[in-house]
Amino acid sequence: MIRLLTTADHDICMALVQQQPAENLFIIGDIEAFGYDQPFQKIWGQFEGEELIAVLLKYESNYIPYAQGAFDVQGFAAIINSDDEMTELSGLKHLTDLLEPYIHKELFKKQELYYAKCTELQKIYEEQELQHVELLTRDEIEENIALLSTIPEFEGTPITVEGKLRVLESKTGRTYFMREDGVMVSTASTTAENSLSAMVVAVATLENYKKKGYATKCMQKLCSELLDEGKSLCLFYDNPAAGAIYKRLGFEDIGFWNMLRYKN
Repeated sequence: MIRLLTTADHDICMALVQQQPAENLFIIGDIEAFGYDQPFQKIWGQFEGEELIAVLLKYESNYIPYAQGAFDVQGFAAIINSDDEMTELSGLKHLTDLLEPYIHKELFKKQELYYAKCTELQKIYEEQELQHVELLTRDEIEENIALLSTIPEFEGTPITVEGKLRVLESKTGRTYFMREDGVMVSTASTTAENSLSAMVVAVATLENYKKKGYATKCMQKLCSELLDEGKSLCLFYDNPAAGAIYKRLGFEDIGFWNMLRYKN
């Protein structure tokens, strides 16, 4: 049986997903931040008798499944297909591989990404070299989105002012950036911040400003702050050059994550 979960199901839901906290960072973070009764977020659960064996999270237009074993693939796919606004399916590769054949929308882009984790930072720059790394406020959100919109790898990613503002106000993410001659040229963010961990996302530098260490400085400032708060860090990457930078900072590969984007 599959049904919507409510606050009354919180303990059994957390008992399932916290068995793999790094793999379920998004699900844990979104539930901690927004709960079970928001117009932009829903969580379904599959039960065998009284036991919860799988969950499906909807956050805005993105769906994330999780199960430790076999689950009702076609049942989860039917929920996803019923949402006309759905544009993204993401999750652990072995789970999204099962769902993909049953999704009716036209696939726009598919990425298979390395999933990496950092619990101890390897500092590359001295603190005084990070003095020009700035924390993003609501006043710079539109400028930050404009920067990201020029980066080919983020094409088709639903990045909005409303979404960025919600993350900022709910304290489920933060962004650092750097400028050159007054222009925002590099950025790094977190999302899905929760009591245990955070996901590093949207690491980017404008093409004409690459190879100056800007992204690494933004990353070091961001990661240092989160690790000092006692949170572990995760990220995705598919670019070997980017992977090398992350590993220099202390990230290690722990698995694979798929991101499938669909035409709306």
